[in-house]
Amino acid sequence: MTESIAPPTTTRRESRTTQDLAKVAVSGWLGTAMEFMDFQLYSLAAAIVFNKIFFPDVSPVIGLIAAMATYGVGYVARLVGAVYFGLMGDRIGRKKVLFITIALMGASTTLIGVLPTYAMIGIWAPILLVALRLIQGFGAGAEIAGATVMLAEYAPARRRGLISSLVCLGTNSGTLAASALWAILVSVLPEDQLLSWGWRVPFLASFVLMIFAVWIRRSLKESPVFEQRADVVDGVALSKAEIAKQESAQQETARPETVRATATTANPAVPDLAGTSTIEAALHQRKGKAFLIALGLRFGQAGNSGLIQTFLIGYLATVLLVDKSVGTTAIVYGSLLGFITIPIMGLLGDRFGRRPLYLVLSTLTALFAIPMMLMVTSGNTTLITIAIVAGLNLGVLSLFAMESVTMAEFFGARTRFTQLALAKEVGGILATAIGPLLAATLTAVTGHWWPLAAMLVGYSLITLVAAVVGPEVRGRDMVRLEDAV
Repeated sequence: MTESIAPPTTTRRESRTTQDLAKVAVSGWLGTAMEFMDFQLYSLAAAIVFNKIFFPDVSPVIGLIAAMATYGVGYVARLVGAVYFGLMGDRIGRKKVLFITIALMGASTTLIGVLPTYAMIGIWAPILLVALRLIQGFGAGAEIAGATVMLAEYAPARRRGLISSLVCLGTNSGTLAASALWAILVSVLPEDQLLSWGWRVPFLASFVLMIFAVWIRRSLKESPVFEQRADVVDGVALSKAEIAKQESAQQETARPETVRATATTANPAVPDLAGTSTIEAALHQRKGKAFLIALGLRFGQAGNSGLIQTFLIGYLATVLLVDKSVGTTAIVYGSLLGFITIPIMGLLGDRFGRRPLYLVLSTLTALFAIPMMLMVTSGNTTLITIAIVAGLNLGVLSLFAMESVTMAEFFGARTRFTQLALAKEVGGILATAIGPLLAATLTAVTGHWWPLAAMLVGYSLITLVAAVVGPEVRGRDMVRLEDAV
């Protein structure tokens, strides 16, 4: 069975089978699962064992800070990777970049599992750990963006929201897998075995996932949208200078339009640059508006995620003195429910449009912020669980499902990979990384929960405003080179 995946264009029309689409979907899911599994494996290891095996000559508090610092450098590397691989993906194609990023992530994570400890080689142990962490983050910076772009460009327009949302399922899969591995190790192994060899098992186990993901990506076909771009010749996008040079050469020949049209039709590998208005529109469009709107849409999901999945769990245990298992269990339940929530949001986005869902979801999240915090601070385990599960699915996972397809449709094909990767990483750093720190400061100063509710409302309102000023992009032609606004 063959289905036309990409929107029709006048040149270089390509088709992909549903089997090709299935491979891309599995590849995107595996890559995103691996990205979040790798980061969750590391974050849990940093909190549980790394301070003891890589920073043993300092106090426990300083060791924990040092271990967490090595976790944080990965976010810096992610931003660099987003720029580097984003530009590469827009220049030479999505497939090649996705192969590189998955290999970098998988290799660095596996190598962490064979690192010698501080007791073996001294200071070189944490140095090597930081180096591998940087490589891991460098590859991860463009992984989810690349997988999102690839799926959105493969998907039929009428099912683009549903198919693109499959990338989001990878986040749940990776987080749950990493958490389950560590939960088993901590419960089964005594501390001496956990510190001597048990901590290596999750990192070495990720090698199996990497091999499978690399094998699938080797057989992927390039994005049909990339192949149909008017500015791509022989699999490489022309630079502005190259386009200007060809335009100048065509103008100097001053051939009649009919002759030029005939020559272009006879040789479709050479774009009709002098007569292609879409290239001109993309090159001369003022950039920035679409990026800022996408960044605003990202704020709600990323900010709410940092507060609900990171800070709120610690707040429950340290400030409200609730049993530690309550918050983590609620996150597990919420993530499991997300396997239903995410595809439903994708379907609704295809049915009613991206903008209406953003308006509804961000409004409901803002309205739910205060009731959620009242439930969280009630001390009732059932109410706490319901609040976190509802908040996670409404304010994080539902928006994540919409974000994957909407941001891809916002950007033109010429810079889609780069802008999407940057919007995700910049938004993640500003909201997810800084948000919990700001929340901790405000709750410490005020001694109350209202700053958390205020931040949830604030993040949601930023997304609401972005949705109001942004256009509806459902079903947009993904081959167009210019941004939606």
